[in-house]
Amino acid sequence: MRVIGTAGHVDHGKSTLVKRLTGIDPDRLAEEKARALTIDLGFAWLTLPDGETLGIVDVPGHRDFIENMLAGVGGIDAVMLVVAADEGVMPQTREHLAILDLLGIDAGLVALTRADLVEDPEWLELVKEEVLELLEGTSLADAPMLPVSATENVGIDELLESLSEILARRPERLDGDQPRLPVDRVFSMSGFGTVVTGTLTGGSLRTGDEIELQPGNLHGRIRGLQSYQQKVQQAFPGTRVAVNISGLAKSSVARGHVLGRPGQLQSTMLADVKFRYLSTVLQPLRHNAEVKLFTGTAETSARVRLLVGDELVPGASGWLQLRLARPLPLAHYDRFILRRPSPAETIGGGVVIDPQPGRNWKRNQPKVLRRLQVLTDGSPAERLALAAGGRNPLTRRELQRESGIGSEALESTLAAALQQNLLVTLEGPRWLAQSAWSTLKRQLHAILDGFHKQYPLRRGMPREALRSQLRIEQAALSALIERDDEVAGSGDIVHLRKHVVSFSPEQRILVDRLTDMLREKPFMPPSWTEAVAVTGEELLGALLENGDLVRVAPDILFAEDSWRELVGAVLEIIEIDGSVSASQLRDRFETSRKYAIGLLESLDDARITRREGDVRVRGAAPVPPELRREESETSHQHLHSRE
Repeated sequence: MRVIGTAGHVDHGKSTLVKRLTGIDPDRLAEEKARALTIDLGFAWLTLPDGETLGIVDVPGHRDFIENMLAGVGGIDAVMLVVAADEGVMPQTREHLAILDLLGIDAGLVALTRADLVEDPEWLELVKEEVLELLEGTSLADAPMLPVSATENVGIDELLESLSEILARRPERLDGDQPRLPVDRVFSMSGFGTVVTGTLTGGSLRTGDEIELQPGNLHGRIRGLQSYQQKVQQAFPGTRVAVNISGLAKSSVARGHVLGRPGQLQSTMLADVKFRYLSTVLQPLRHNAEVKLFTGTAETSARVRLLVGDELVPGASGWLQLRLARPLPLAHYDRFILRRPSPAETIGGGVVIDPQPGRNWKRNQPKVLRRLQVLTDGSPAERLALAAGGRNPLTRRELQRESGIGSEALESTLAAALQQNLLVTLEGPRWLAQSAWSTLKRQLHAILDGFHKQYPLRRGMPREALRSQLRIEQAALSALIERDDEVAGSGDIVHLRKHVVSFSPEQRILVDRLTDMLREKPFMPPSWTEAVAVTGEELLGALLENGDLVRVAPDILFAEDSWRELVGAVLEIIEIDGSVSASQLRDRFETSRKYAIGLLESLDDARITRREGDVRVRGAAPVPPELRREESETSHQHLHSRE
């Protein structure tokens, strides 16, 4: 199934020709019929000689309705450019052709209508020459021309055969599993509710599918589908579709919305684009100029930010960043048209290169321009790597959305990017650009090196603080640490393997002084405040971090070997008696209730023990490996072993 559009001047008989071809009058509005003038989009369909169903979008020809015309030509496969044989090319025909050329529509034909009114063969030849001159250098330069008469049924069969041949040469619309339906009409039907119509691209829709309309994050479900007035369960890319949506009021939907799957579409207020400025425009395009943007069936005002220079001369091409007046759901490689608001005229168009740049670029920046060049001319693998060049890895769906590469090509592109060492595969699976991975690795080393220099007595940096500085997800940080032989992560601490905590002779004296105090009363040790008074807070923190000391409460700490002995006794008593009390612990180690309670509450917090009344029983947590007898080590010399 295919869709074509009609274009041409208002008086050239477009609608009459469509009615002759299809039996359907595309002028559906009362005002259109009264004025014999196409004002809004009209729709019809027919079956071609080869049996293919062909949808037709009949667009307005009058210059007053050129913006309605723009809403109808975005999703077509080919165009039927209508020129009246008895009048020749009109100014509006030239603007229509310029728009078709800017949109890259390169398939179609020229219908020389009202051929029955031309009595002079030489006049017809002159018109043909004029049309050939008009088409020269455009995307329709090789389009065939066919004289026809809708009223006299002249050339109609030849026209249909030519359309069949043109469309047979067009590539099939692939189902990329990314359906997009730019809405061109909204209405409601009694007993059914809201209905939207449009030309479907990118993927299929099925009855029962959940859908999302952007902008606005509007959600609903497909209640029914029709294609060319036939009820269908599935609509395919390249067809005109009417979608009956449950859960959405007609008043909340308008032309310009885009229907897709939930989470598939993202609206944007910024877009990086490649723009071609028409040579027929009389003045340069200046930085920060106001324009009107047309893409798909949507339109909005926008400001032009020139990324190179201060102005673009007629006939030139350049990189622009468009700041939209309202959000639109743009996608990679969407075509667009720009018009000047006053006096109203089409000034150019082009392709959306990045629909989600995320920020205003500084102008005349080589790095920005190189990025846009890769997005425009780079290989699919290079574009995929560029999409994955952020700080966090992307899933398949995110890669597809960010790169604009269709699902049918994604796997082969992924394989090529991995073979070329452009991507790194992480758990999930998710992918990150090799360049981004290398940058993160350098930053990881720099942050840790700086931390070690600032805090030489600390074993390493807290993992969360490191993650925060790198601005990455925890999973990405874990992968960085695991794959870097020069970095080690133990629990919550990360450090460079080359970093070793060492004490100066002066610090060694302070540590020995604290060690003597701990040996003197191992189970009634000095308080945190008293210990800080001996060593200072930084040195005491280093001993804690290294495991030489264990802090069980804000003001209670033990030497590691004493703490191990206490915990071992708790577990032993519970194993023999079924429970342990603070008084048992106090009496056995000749300590005070304060220390016994502090220790037991810390074990409760770790779920090694569980309080029942005034005693503790075994908790749900397994015994930590360092407390298992077969793995334990005596550490009476632990504090003295530091160099």
